[in-house]
Amino acid sequence: MPTPRTVLLTGAAGGVGTLMRELLPAYGYELRLLDRAPVEGAPDAVVADLADLADREALREAVRGVDAIVHLAGISLESTFEKIVAANITGLHHVYEAAREEGVGRIVFASSNHAVGFTPRPRGHDPVIPVDTPHRPDTFYGLSKCFGEDLAQFYWDKHGLETVSVRIGSCFPEPTSVRMLSMWLSPADCARLLHAALTAEGVGHTVVYGSSANTRLWWDLSSARALGYEPRDDSEPYAEGIIAAQGLPKADDPADAHIGGHFCTEPPRWPH
Repeated sequence: MPTPRTVLLTGAAGGVGTLMRELLPAYGYELRLLDRAPVEGAPDAVVADLADLADREALREAVRGVDAIVHLAGISLESTFEKIVAANITGLHHVYEAAREEGVGRIVFASSNHAVGFTPRPRGHDPVIPVDTPHRPDTFYGLSKCFGEDLAQFYWDKHGLETVSVRIGSCFPEPTSVRMLSMWLSPADCARLLHAALTAEGVGHTVVYGSSANTRLWWDLSSARALGYEPRDDSEPYAEGIIAAQGLPKADDPADAHIGGHFCTEPPRWPH
């Protein structure tokens, strides 16, 4: 695939979106920004509610003429089923329809580790978790990411629209918990991964884990490396301080049994 130059970045005002709108232009991309809220420092950004049918034309206008889409928009935490459906399922369908209608050839979809959250976490000499592990969502949010991966597969098989689904771990400037030591994706590595996902040839629908090269890594990064991704960062320099402050989980801690952590054990919490 020729290197895309104009990329629509949805969710541009969010946490990962803010980081990526600062880092991706260094790879030669011209970003078109879209969010449901105004994007600070970008007065020309498109503001549209992806869950609102009335904004489908605004979304299609935002998509028109771009070479690819990096789709980060949506609810990124657990919420009510109804809100998750509106933003992460209906809204995602709108993105794919707009891409199909406007002839956009590739989407990079922000999936999540929560699509497989109930997968037991590796211990000791256990092998890392393969990318073809079955869906085991731990929340309505994780369930919506399973849907997103299946929707991406459908649009590839039915319409030839390529997608790289990135199961993002935790993308923050630095890890902040013991669990995050295994799933941290540094902002710089996130930009490297998105660049690889945008430029690799013949991806069809490819699922990859989004993680840095962490010493405590839980996931197989081979499908991401096959795209040309070469992670450079490791959470290990932060480990001593985090473990000293928080301690290691107890062996019988149910929140440490699965890669979804406490999302697998705690009742859902959301604003009413």
